[in-house]
This record gives sequence, structure tokens and C-alpha cells, in this order.
Amino acid sequence: MTGSQQPIARILAGECYCGAVRYEVADAFAYALNCHCSNCRRTTGSAFKPFAGIAYSKLHLVRGEDQRRLFGDDTTHDAHCARCGSLLYSRVRDGQWAHVAMGTLVDAPSIRPTAHIFVGSKAPWHEITDDLPQHRGHIGDG
Repeated sequence: MTGSQQPIARILAGECYCGAVRYEVADAFAYALNCHCSNCRRTTGSAFKPFAGIAYSKLHLVRGEDQRRLFGDDTTHDAHCARCGSLLYSRVRDGQWAHVAMGTLVDAPSIRPTAHIFVGSKAPWHEITDDLPQHRGHIGDG
């Protein structure tokens, strides 16, 4: 490999609970976080959403594009399976990035969450028990 070539990222598979929607994504995530905001809690039905961020162009639907239900607009939205309701990813940052719901990955990514965000609005019944940094809002918000 010459100095200008980048290693080819392995491709990870992901899918919804019922298997109607399947995607592939490069294992080249830029960041991974645990979000405790009320929107992420409601869309997942959980205390927080572990997600991994990647350029939207590196996420490819391989089955079930017509089975997706989008909440939002064409540029920014949450993509769910219309049959089982699984949250697959959120399209964010002016549509340029995808926040892949890590629980929908079939293959294990090389990245792990590095912090908790929006702990200022976390579920009062949930206690964070790991040593990852905690931020009241986005990273940098304290």
C-alpha cells in the first residue's frame, strides 16, 4: 500500500427486527456515543440509544427501501421499519451523516461508544454505571 492509499473498510450488515429492511455500512465510523435525550429514548423504547456516526454516503440499503417509514423530511429524519418499527438510523447534520442504531448491526463494529450525551435529560429511573464521560447536552456542553 502506498502512502496515499487508505485501507478498505470491512462492510457490516444491519437489519430491523423482522428482516424486512437490511442495510450495509462501512466499518469506518467517525464516532460512537450513547444518547440519553428524550427523543432517542422514545424512538428506541430504551434508556438511551447507542449510535455510531458515519457519512451518509457510506450507508446503503440492500433490501426493503419501500419498507422504511421516515419521520422527518427528506434531508433529516429517523428511518424505521414500517413493519416492525425498529429504528435503523437517523439522518442528521444537514443530511450528510447517519447515526446508525448500533443495536441493529448484525456484525460487530470495531468502534465502541466513548461518551454519554444529553444526560441532563436522561431517564430518572436509569443509572449510568460505567466510567465513560458524561455531557449534559452535546459533547462540549458540560
